[in-house]
Amino acid sequence: MGFARACSVALVGVEGVVVEVQADLEPGVAAFTLVGLPDKSLVESRDRVRAAVVNSGAEWPQRKLTVGLSPASVPKAGSGFDLAVASAVLGAAERVDPSRIADLVLIGELGLDGTVRPVRGVLPAVLAAAEAGYRQVVVPERTAGEASLVPGVSVLGVRSLRQLIAILSDEPVPDEAPEPPGRPDPALAGLLIPGTGAGAGLPAARPGPGHDLADVAGQLLARTGLEVAAAGGHHLLLSGPPGAGKTMLAERLPGILPPLARHESLEVTAVHSVAGLLPPGEPLVRTAPYCAPHHSATMQSLVGGGNGLPRPGAVSLAHRGVLFLDEAPEFSGKVLDALRQPLESGHVVVARSAGVVRLPARFLMVLAANPCPCGRHGPHGGCECPPAVVRRYRARLSGPLLDRVDLRITVEPVHRAELTGGGGGEPSAAVAARVAAARARAAARYEGTGWTVNAEVPGHALRTRWPLAPGSLGAAERDVDRGTLTARGLDRVLRVAWTLADLAGQDRPGAEEVALALELRTGIPRGAGIRAAVVRATAGAAP
Repeated sequence: MGFARACSVALVGVEGVVVEVQADLEPGVAAFTLVGLPDKSLVESRDRVRAAVVNSGAEWPQRKLTVGLSPASVPKAGSGFDLAVASAVLGAAERVDPSRIADLVLIGELGLDGTVRPVRGVLPAVLAAAEAGYRQVVVPERTAGEASLVPGVSVLGVRSLRQLIAILSDEPVPDEAPEPPGRPDPALAGLLIPGTGAGAGLPAARPGPGHDLADVAGQLLARTGLEVAAAGGHHLLLSGPPGAGKTMLAERLPGILPPLARHESLEVTAVHSVAGLLPPGEPLVRTAPYCAPHHSATMQSLVGGGNGLPRPGAVSLAHRGVLFLDEAPEFSGKVLDALRQPLESGHVVVARSAGVVRLPARFLMVLAANPCPCGRHGPHGGCECPPAVVRRYRARLSGPLLDRVDLRITVEPVHRAELTGGGGGEPSAAVAARVAAARARAAARYEGTGWTVNAEVPGHALRTRWPLAPGSLGAAERDVDRGTLTARGLDRVLRVAWTLADLAGQDRPGAEEVALALELRTGIPRGAGIRAAVVRATAGAAP
């Protein structure tokens, strides 16, 4: 009779649970039983592990073999347990010393020839192992860089089961040819825009060359809205005719967002690791991701879902970055309304029969919409859509969803003089510097509260802990009395006003900032000269 144990990690969403893999050998008819709530891909590991052990030069035990995965109540999915199962079996057969694998966390899929192949979710798995007190992990060589992002953990990257057996047995380590680089999961490629360089086809963390605000002709008000959105983390609606530059503006928003902090980088990297979208050789995502799903995307692809335990959707892939919904009225109404919860809470909870998963989803949402189906409705004329059709088209963006959008900018067609004049606007680098300075002011103000940008601060806290000057909210309060502004809308006007003050370098917003915040939310002018004054402040121009 032989017994051995090793450890691996089961992923539930982007959180890991350490699983003890126990192998027990007893006299009897040769059989291999796997227990502990495994899914189909994990049940198939019996054949993968047997072939990998034999093809690695080790003898497969011809006795009754039982492998248990504990805790048995946690659902276990995927092929990442293969390496731990093989090690536990070899320990029970005394091919390797059982004491050397007892506190070892092993993550990896085995090929039939014994090669160790990468799996999704290595970073969150190693994070869970470190939090549980484990300090030694074994992973596929290609994911060793990702695992090494976790401090205080010793990482061993192996190419094959043969190498692992040799290391555990203090034998000469054989040379193995490296596995060719893999490709991202094609099932998720449709959610993402093409990138450049090694990350082509992956979420564009920061647009490559050619995605600079200097290329945007005119659109001073829209550029200002973009800067305010980036500085305060405010959601943005760009409405205008086709060809006005809505998509062009949205694609340049990640370029003015600050680089991710260390903890934010780990959060984003963990999500992308679970989704299988980390580019080879670049394990850490350092810049804000950008996700632009097609308007035909399903609810599962947007908020997360799938068979068994839910996988991250577009809202989670855009965590700490930008989610751009082009042609927003063309999305399903149920899909759009499913965004309400993550817009408020910063996470999404997906319940399935296999379990409930909580996924991070704190993103900056940008909606782009035409004024009508033909796109020519407005003062420039040419629209042939009946009024009822226009109303139905605009009603596709529900009131509760729009109430969560802080900035609503009308993008006007670009004039010929602006296109042919040759003079571009400010480059992204200059705008990004002002955004970073404004965020630094907000972070200093909210130090110790857990909030970092104005869009995260509850309205009650803004009204009580950081009150405005007396009389500054007069215009907003009148809108509340008239019923044109909801209580949520008043809170969001306050947040935008604070962002405008941070961009202008003021200690607190006044009546002018509140008036412009109202104008940016409603599109209704609130006073002569207010727009020009704040545009000068946010654009860095001299008064």
